[in-house]
Amino acid sequence: MQRGRPVVEVVRLGLVSYQEALRLQQSYVGRQRVAAAGPVPGPAPPHALLLCEHPPVYTTGLRQPYPPHLLDRLRLLGAEVHRTDRGGLITFHGPGQLVCYPVLHLASFRKSLHWYVGELEQTVISVCSRFGIEASTTRHTGVWVGDNKICAIGIHCGRYVTSHGFALNCNTELSWFGHIVPCGVEGKGVTSLSAELQRDVTPREAVPHLLRAFAQRFDCELTGDRTGCAGTD
Repeated sequence: MQRGRPVVEVVRLGLVSYQEALRLQQSYVGRQRVAAAGPVPGPAPPHALLLCEHPPVYTTGLRQPYPPHLLDRLRLLGAEVHRTDRGGLITFHGPGQLVCYPVLHLASFRKSLHWYVGELEQTVISVCSRFGIEASTTRHTGVWVGDNKICAIGIHCGRYVTSHGFALNCNTELSWFGHIVPCGVEGKGVTSLSAELQRDVTPREAVPHLLRAFAQRFDCELTGDRTGCAGTD
């Protein structure tokens, strides 16, 4: 391991409820904030990259309140609905989607949210490239294949500690997105690795590519990679 490179612990959560993943994120956020507040005994805690899948859930962001009656309609579909403190608008998470929550103290990387979001986008573009898929960014946050979004990004950052993150569609059931305007972008569609390649691509298959791309883009050392990640059981 090279000296000075940030250490990021990979935490594989498997299929986990949105609320439980949020609770775990806040635990790791608290750990980073305590470490940043002053000297602590022993080595500094590593940053974290939480990987998971969620049961069907719609989440809303801070940018625009979503009408309560429409949220109730989404619940009738059999999905949970949660309001969040992340950026962005409404999106869907569900099985077959690789959800990644980086909990990083940006002081160890670069104190720039614009840079951070850009690196998340480039990480996902690199993953798509490893599958032979040409993806790109647009004026809308996230990663796109043509006019179809393959990965949504929505983050929160407080005192330079990040939470929330991005969701890459692997073999997600895309019909769930048909009940909303994903991320509030009218006239666009959604896609997945499986849809683009016309074969089944699971989160388990995507994880190694994601970890390599993340380590390269963020110039960090990944550690603690355990079994049981999204789709890896």
